[in-house]
Amino acid sequence: MGITRMIYMVTMAFSLIVLILSSSTMGYDYFQFTQQYQPAACNSNPTPCKDPTEKLFTVHGLWPSNSNGPDPVNCKPKTKVPQAQQPIDPSLKPQLEIIWPNVFNRADNESFWNKQWDKHGTCGYPTIKDKNHYLQTVIKMYITQKQNVSQILSKANINPDGIGRTRKLIENAIRNGTNDKEPKLKCQKNNGTIELVEVSLCSNYLGKHFINCPNKIPQGSRYFCPIKDIQY
Repeated sequence: MGITRMIYMVTMAFSLIVLILSSSTMGYDYFQFTQQYQPAACNSNPTPCKDPTEKLFTVHGLWPSNSNGPDPVNCKPKTKVPQAQQPIDPSLKPQLEIIWPNVFNRADNESFWNKQWDKHGTCGYPTIKDKNHYLQTVIKMYITQKQNVSQILSKANINPDGIGRTRKLIENAIRNGTNDKEPKLKCQKNNGTIELVEVSLCSNYLGKHFINCPNKIPQGSRYFCPIKDIQY
């Protein structure tokens, strides 16, 4: 066996061991960065929103997820500081209030952020270190890395004008902004109109590289997006 081939095989074996060890310490294998279109989210909510909406996609949450099996929720944080005692860093709030409002009740944004942390963020260890790191990661994705669905659609000349569009047109626009990776779309019928409610962008377990979103919403679900006439 040549020395080059031997080095290659040792490297591959080491990479496989690292992958197995990493997988055994995590309860998830990818992230969903889910954003909701404010007017459609309010239209699909049983309780009317308390405040006027903006025609924007804003953050719903960052969710550790699994390609196979159930997604983890409500995990026990692996941190030294009890999470109930960890306040939200005040310096983060101005940006969070813009990109991650509680669209159903803007006077209570913090409970929304805390709920998302408790249910989803706690399951993102070791990529997500603690509550404030979770919030910082969302800010980084939405602002610094420009994973802003409204902005991505706008670059493709798809704007919130209420025009019915095809699913393929919307998907292709998002693929163009995410290295040609498939998003996950959620729609809902409101007074006979199919509205685009949510878009999820998916990345690997480190949150660093886009991937095709697994587990698309199945046909037959009330959240399935049809081939055409999707309003945004």
